[in-house]
Amino acid sequence: MERDPVVDAYLAGVPPARQAVLSEIRDACVEHLDGFDEVVAYGMPGYERDGQVEAGFASQKQYISVYILRTEVMEAHRDRLASIDTGKGCLRWRKPEDVDLDVIASMLRATAVATGPVC
Repeated sequence: MERDPVVDAYLAGVPPARQAVLSEIRDACVEHLDGFDEVVAYGMPGYERDGQVEAGFASQKQYISVYILRTEVMEAHRDRLASIDTGKGCLRWRKPEDVDLDVIASMLRATAVATGPVC
């Protein structure tokens, strides 16, 4: 996957305390989402396949968020998400050190092979 220079600029503009973990999230996306394109969508880094964004991440004011937009992937990981603040297709962490990169990697691998609906 070719890295988008706009995502480089996005990462350069986030608070320094979050840059390392957001770069690790990006690296995981690039590693596990083979066949996807890295884009900026909805004001944040996103990963799309066939014109549909299926994953992304952001540095929000109060938290770091990771978006996993395949419904089947969220449901399959529900037991691993019990301690994480979640929304319909969103995982949120208030502290960079709390981000669970293992869960993210697992969800990205599942997204790469998923064919179900995008929420």
